[in-house]
Parts: sequence; C-alpha cells; structure tokens
Amino acid sequence: MSQSFHLIHMRPNMSRLLPWAQRQGLVADRGQGDLGYAFHAALKAAFGDLAPQPFSYRGGQGLLAYSAQAQGLQAACALATPEVADMLGLDASPQSPGLLIRAFPQSWNAGQWLAFELRVRPVVRKDDKELDAFLSAVERLSDAMPKREAVYADWLKRQFGAAADLHEVRMTEFKLSNVLRRGAAQAEGMRSKHPVQGPDATFTGVLQVRDSLAFAALVARGIGRHRAFGFGMLLLKPAATAWG
Repeated sequence: MSQSFHLIHMRPNMSRLLPWAQRQGLVADRGQGDLGYAFHAALKAAFGDLAPQPFSYRGGQGLLAYSAQAQGLQAACALATPEVADMLGLDASPQSPGLLIRAFPQSWNAGQWLAFELRVRPVVRKDDKELDAFLSAVERLSDAMPKREAVYADWLKRQFGAAADLHEVRMTEFKLSNVLRRGAAQAEGMRSKHPVQGPDATFTGVLQVRDSLAFAALVARGIGRHRAFGFGMLLLKPAATAWG
C-alpha cells in the first residue's frame, strides 16, 4: 500500500451523542440497541467523506478506527461544529485526550503471527437479502444440526481468503442485535430507517499472515458487511500478548 495508514482514537461523550442521535431517530429511546448508525452519522458529521472506517467502539476504551486520510481528518476536525466536536471528544479536555492519530503498520511479513479481536455480522446473501450464516447452514444441512460457533468460524476463515490463516478461533460473545438501516428511497427522495435483526458475534484468535499485500488490504477494508456501522475492524496485537 503506497499511502500512509493510521489508527485513530477518540473518546465520544455519550451524554452528548445519545441525545443528538435520538433527536435524529438514529437510536431507540434511552439509547437501547445498536449504536452503529449513531457513530456512523456522527463521524460523517465531523469528517464528511473522510469519515474513518472500519471502526470499533468499546465502552471503556473509546472509539478506534483506521484511516488513510490522517491529514484530511485533522483539517476536517478543525472545521467541525462545537456540538459535533464535543460529542465525539475531538478536542483535548480533562475528560478526553482529543483526537489521537498514530501511524499503523501497512507492511506485514508473510508468516507473521498476530493475535486478533473482531466483531462481525456473519451473514450471507440469498435472494438478494442477508441471511444469518448459521440459518443458511441449517437449511443446507437439514439432516444434522451444526454448531453455531463452528459455522461462524468457517464463515470467518472464508473472509480472510488467501490473506491469512486463522488458528485458535473462539467466539467470545454472541447476540441477535437490531441495527438501524435505511430502506429504499421514497417518492419525495427520503429514505426511511428501519431496524434489521441479525447475528452479532465477537471473535478472538491467532492468525498467521500468508499474503502481505492481501492482508494489509483486508485490514484497511475490514471484514464482512456493515463495516461503516461498527463491524469488521480487525484489532491486532503481537501473538504473545493477551487481550486486556
């Protein structure tokens, strides 16, 4: 990859962001349910077309994202409205270090071992719709009941393709979550928003890089669908380092 690549960190102010998102109908009352659309909209409000993705929000650690547009992000950050800057924690304060940007590896050695954590939406396309990969396997293997974790692990391995081999894959969290998505455009040009229920799984494991360029591209792109809404960010550490 020829251009620079960066890891972005910010600490959103949820007491500001949730009311803003609720006023726009981006989350359910009292902030229950998926926050992916709210973060997506807030990042778009702050950075426009440069909004970083994929991203991962972890309540105790803030929001992490990847971007190849660090200089543009800093310029957009300076132009963000006070409300948007406050709710995303873009300015340094006693409660937030502000927008943090650091260079992230974009060159990986074939054979390199890395520990990973990843939140994904394990779905497949069927009849132009998304279907839970587990339910698809149940339909396909009607004479046997597959294990959900095994089905999702196989799905995950396919997402990596030739980029890396996965080892010690464990599903550490699973739920069916409602995520807000826009429907088809209406006559007046507006696109209604509606909740869609689907699988929401978090995996940890160890991987070995097989193809350096393909792996770098996969990290930058993200894994699976809904990468602009909080899924698919591949969080990496040295393989010998345990997750905190």
